[in-house]
Amino acid sequence: MYRLLLCLFLAQPAFADIEEARDLMEAGQFDAAYDALWPAARSGNADAEELIGVMYAMGLGVERDDARAFDWYLRASMKGHPGAQSGIGWYYEVGRGLPSPDLTRAYLWYALSAIGGDPDAAISLEEVVKKMTPEQIAKAQELIDDYQPWMYPFR
Repeated sequence: MYRLLLCLFLAQPAFADIEEARDLMEAGQFDAAYDALWPAARSGNADAEELIGVMYAMGLGVERDDARAFDWYLRASMKGHPGAQSGIGWYYEVGRGLPSPDLTRAYLWYALSAIGGDPDAAISLEEVVKKMTPEQIAKAQELIDDYQPWMYPFR
């Protein structure tokens, strides 16, 4: 019990830093937001990783860098962060920063995001499927079957 309470106590500052960073981003104070997010992101906090991905994707307080945005989104995505998974899906769908679009992988990441609870992911799935062949959709379903059990074992 003591260990659980200690873990919860130690996690509170990181959570507070994330909320502070969100407030700073909303206020347009991107340098301060990045500084607030950096320690949590480097420690593996998926929310912080996703927000740093957003900053790089949009050039908020940092130079826009699609490769770094994708990398930060991917880190958070592999931890099951639905917003980051949608971000990865979008990068694959449009091919920004990638050699070319990959609709199969876009579908995969949008589907995982929807499974994770992102309400906008279903809309993205509807749109990307309009551009796909039946073979691409079948391949995406195979990938979902590979990822879902370990990413979302109870869903």
